[in-house]
Amino acid sequence: MSDETHPKPKYKRVLLKISGEALMGDQGYGLHPPTVARIAQEVKSVHDLGVEICMVIGGGNIFRGLAGSAQGMERTTADYMGMLATVMNALGMQAQLEALGVHTRVISAIPMDEVCEPYIRRRAVRHLEKQRICIFAAGTGNPYFTTDTAATLRANEMNCEAIFKGTKVDGVYDKDPMKFDDATRYDTVSYDVVLQKNLGVMDASAIALARDNNKPIIVFSLDEPGGFRGILAGQGTYTLVQG
Repeated sequence: MSDETHPKPKYKRVLLKISGEALMGDQGYGLHPPTVARIAQEVKSVHDLGVEICMVIGGGNIFRGLAGSAQGMERTTADYMGMLATVMNALGMQAQLEALGVHTRVISAIPMDEVCEPYIRRRAVRHLEKQRICIFAAGTGNPYFTTDTAATLRANEMNCEAIFKGTKVDGVYDKDPMKFDDATRYDTVSYDVVLQKNLGVMDASAIALARDNNKPIIVFSLDEPGGFRGILAGQGTYTLVQG
């Protein structure tokens, strides 16, 4: 096969972080199976290039800990409920990926042996080396940490070369492009500018962890068909967050 058909990907091992809301489709809650299937197909297309893939999926489509605590629920309990929501999303994504013939492992920071594996770093690395997709669920296993921070932590532990953050927009803007027509997209932006201007790429602890370990973050639109694969082939529209 020609190199044109299978372009050599820019990265060999990456972490894809998507929000739970990305799995809702047009619904207001829960999982929308056709949307999960579409994202699984995108992930498979990158996996077919030989890229080793880790995933972290948020839980906001089912339960968001911060919102729960804002309504009077004790924060620690609310966060644990949010972590359990991420496990449900991870299992849903695993089912779709395996329906496409891609071997996938759900690895949870909270042990629940009947449905997924516990997090053991060396075992997870071995799964990646065997071309299995690893979906890391239940955040870091600790309250007060978001799935953004969990994604950055796992990307560092797994020696991923980059973090791909799939969103509703095609990069990082100086203000919300959904609300302001004159919003300007950054091609590249530094970690410090993201923190200083509170650009909302990821929460501050995740950005600081990426900066301290020099882990580039690529922000792109998950709604753009072929976007994930295209960026790995050096095409597409995105923002690169780096030093």
